[in-house]
Amino acid sequence: MIISSRPPVKSSSAGAMCTLEKRGSIFYLTLTGEDEHCLNPLLIGSIRSVLAQVKSQTTRGSVLITSAHGKFFSNGIDLRYAMAAGSYQAAKDRIMYMVDIFKSLVADFISLPMPTIAALTGHAAGCGLLLAMSHDYITMRSEKAVLYMSELDLGSSLPDCYTSLTVMFRSKLGSPSARRALLLRAAKVRGKEALEMGIVDSVHGNEEETMKAAKGLGEELAKKKWEGNVYAEIRKALYPDLCRILGLKNLEVLPSRI
Repeated sequence: MIISSRPPVKSSSAGAMCTLEKRGSIFYLTLTGEDEHCLNPLLIGSIRSVLAQVKSQTTRGSVLITSAHGKFFSNGIDLRYAMAAGSYQAAKDRIMYMVDIFKSLVADFISLPMPTIAALTGHAAGCGLLLAMSHDYITMRSEKAVLYMSELDLGSSLPDCYTSLTVMFRSKLGSPSARRALLLRAAKVRGKEALEMGIVDSVHGNEEETMKAAKGLGEELAKKKWEGNVYAEIRKALYPDLCRILGLKNLEVLPSRI
């Protein structure tokens, strides 16, 4: 069963778009194309459209796996698109807007009524790393993939709207040294180190093994047949500071059976 966002939405960088495939209880969201999957309004909108489809088709035991073709999972906010605005202020406005709508995308993942897994077979940088961390689990390729927060190397502080998203590091990374390595050392973190730092859940030798591990984990979670709305509310309760930034509120869900 193949489901694509309709109409297909292409990004400004080499025509990337996302597709959705459902096999059994598992939805596979894929960023297609060999580009860097930079996050601009078109790509963000395309992913959000697909997530809306996923949410509308949720059943007990549904699971989402997100992956990407090419060398990048995502290289973050689309700076080329921003700089094409023609002036410093216009570029800044574009960046602020992209980060703002990216927050809505993060909110979609955090409130999605099913377990989510990011399969990183390529690099994840900046907001691309935050996109991966918006999932419940991360499987990662041990080589040819790094996690990287580039702002320090680029000589750019975090915009106000971006700073609010750094609460994700505090929410999901318990180790201050791990947060320091990412944000204050601009470390390019490979799989083994990412596992030791608690950023990812498993590391694998190649792309095929990384996807196989994500699929295996997805099948294991699907067998639980959890109620999606309950799962989403417990997830939101787990990250109250992040949800406050995202404007997400907890809803009470009573047991369907005793």
